[in-house]
Amino acid sequence: MALDGGEKKRDVIRFAPSPNGWLHLGHAYSAIFAYETAKSLGGRFLLRIEDIDVGRCRPEYEQGIYEDLAWLGLDWERPVRRQSEHFDDYEAALKRLRDMKVVYPCFATRKEIHDAIEASGIGHARWPVDPDGAPVYPGLYKDIDPAELNRLMWEGRSYAWRLDMEKALALAEEKAGGPLTFLEEAGGPRGQHGRLPIDPMLFGDVVIARKDVPTSYHLAVTVDDAIQGVTCVTRGQDLFPATYVHRILQVLLGLPEPRYRHHPLVRDETGRRLSKSAKDMGLRELRAHGITPAEVHRLAGI
Repeated sequence: MALDGGEKKRDVIRFAPSPNGWLHLGHAYSAIFAYETAKSLGGRFLLRIEDIDVGRCRPEYEQGIYEDLAWLGLDWERPVRRQSEHFDDYEAALKRLRDMKVVYPCFATRKEIHDAIEASGIGHARWPVDPDGAPVYPGLYKDIDPAELNRLMWEGRSYAWRLDMEKALALAEEKAGGPLTFLEEAGGPRGQHGRLPIDPMLFGDVVIARKDVPTSYHLAVTVDDAIQGVTCVTRGQDLFPATYVHRILQVLLGLPEPRYRHHPLVRDETGRRLSKSAKDMGLRELRAHGITPAEVHRLAGI
């Protein structure tokens, strides 16, 4: 595709961390992977702050992201998009999904979901889990009577908006004229690459937004990538299955389809992947121990 004057459109790649903890070596790998991908493609490199979880995100963690990435020698375009400043964009996308009748309000508490699985006769040990390890939603409140729905709304009960995956997939395939696929240029967890099919039913009726926050990771990242013109999504292989949900949302909302490059995860000696929740050593601690940016780049292996 050429712009006026014959100029080739540049690829856009982003690194999108959440400021809910300090960056560790796994984040460094992902950031460097995205940055080097942008360089190799002659593209633009963006930084996005994914801070929709206002309860866990902290200003000091966000500042730490800027400091750590600058220490690594990375540079990015300004201004930085912060998701907490763009809830209107996500709410507009949610309204479109509501108008399509592919989402529904779910009032189920964790205890209700737990009890429903227990009462199913299948039990938790054999109940299916989604790619993130959570139990697949058992369908509570999915087809409740409209009068009951109105009563729960008037009571002010907390709820989440869930994507009716069966309806959403059927409508997306109708819009696309056939089964949905995505282009993987690097490789999935089992080495998959090329044009691949999606299997969103693995997630069941995934949460797409909440009463107090009009979005979720799935909706926000899909909308942001389109708004920012991201053409190549780079991220860890743990998010490979999330692409199934994102492709449905892209088709339903009429958004462009990016290419994907899912990279391997950084793991410790036992094979466990690094995480903030496990309090793995952050880049700021590595820096304090005298580790240089060049050593981090060597550790990242990019």
